[in-house]
Amino acid sequence: MSERIYLLTIFLPFGAALIIFGMKYYAAIQQARARLANDEAYRQLAEQAAAAQAETAATLASMSAMLGDVKARLAVVEKILREVE
Repeated sequence: MSERIYLLTIFLPFGAALIIFGMKYYAAIQQARARLANDEAYRQLAEQAAAAQAETAATLASMSAMLGDVKARLAVVEKILREVE
């Protein structure tokens, strides 16, 4: 066997192993980056949902106050109608 072939048979498996481990760690880094971006998207969605919920609660409180006002006016109208009869 020549010296080149001997060295090639020794270093080729080691080189393949290094490439495989390098690819594995590179894939892990890419997955972590994708997970981080996904988490950021969920965080933004949660913030938007919380803002929408707060806005809905404020609108509901406003509508509740208006409904109370309408009920009070209706009670006055009913009282006037009872007095007229």
